[in-house]
Amino acid sequence: MSTLVSDVHSPRPDPAQRARIEEIRDNLVARIAEAEREGWLGEVEGLKVSLAGAEDKLAQVDRRTRDRSTVDLGIPTARGDQ
Repeated sequence: MSTLVSDVHSPRPDPAQRARIEEIRDNLVARIAEAEREGWLGEVEGLKVSLAGAEDKLAQVDRRTRDRSTVDLGIPTARGDQ
């Protein structure tokens, strides 16, 4: 459980960890379904908080990946070449 919590609660998610965070999210969805079936309402609420955190981390990874796109700045010229 400590690995699960540390992956979801790290300050800046590493894009290389996207698959791991997806795995955590999927596990949380399954655990929420089980808790709802069993009537564990307190557990459901806690898991939903963790799920929101995992989904936020995935969104952060996606933004970081998208924002790192390459920008063509052109070829620099010397001042006298203009």
